[in-house]
Amino acid sequence: MGKKHKDGKKGKSGKKKGQEEAGIPPLGGSIVQAARSMRTVLSRNLLSAGLYAGQDGVIMALAEEGGLTAGSLAARLGVKAPTMTRTIGRLEAQGFVERRPDEDDGRLTVVHLTDAGRSSLSVIGEAVRVSEGQAVEGLSEKEIRTLSKLLRAVDDNLRGVIEGRSEPAEKDVAEEI
Repeated sequence: MGKKHKDGKKGKSGKKKGQEEAGIPPLGGSIVQAARSMRTVLSRNLLSAGLYAGQDGVIMALAEEGGLTAGSLAARLGVKAPTMTRTIGRLEAQGFVERRPDEDDGRLTVVHLTDAGRSSLSVIGEAVRVSEGQAVEGLSEKEIRTLSKLLRAVDDNLRGVIEGRSEPAEKDVAEEI
């Protein structure tokens, strides 16, 4: 006799049911598709400022820190160094950032916002606000808080795998909801 599921059900073969067999859509695909759609909508909403998705993150990071190296930006935003170098080059050509030698170590180059970069912050904030509003249209405040907590828990778990932790995040999300 096969093993029973936590809910007492088992598949026809007596084996544990997979997500799809149990009527649950694949989680990874749903998350990836939602992220792609969010990025597409954000890209459209950023066009009025002459920006593309991804560039907003660089500008926001520079606004918070005042100036960062390309390597620091890449690490902070979770992209590879060559991708960040291309992004910085585009932003520089558009007049949003400038590269300057580091004041303490002339061998380093630090990326800083220009006046145009600083003035784009309000447009970026509005584009993000509109995009998020479009994403959660029809959801209650409670559902939005729950979704946000669940996505943070998923991210924490996956970051643990990336960092080599094999156990899920310590906090119990169900208790927070």
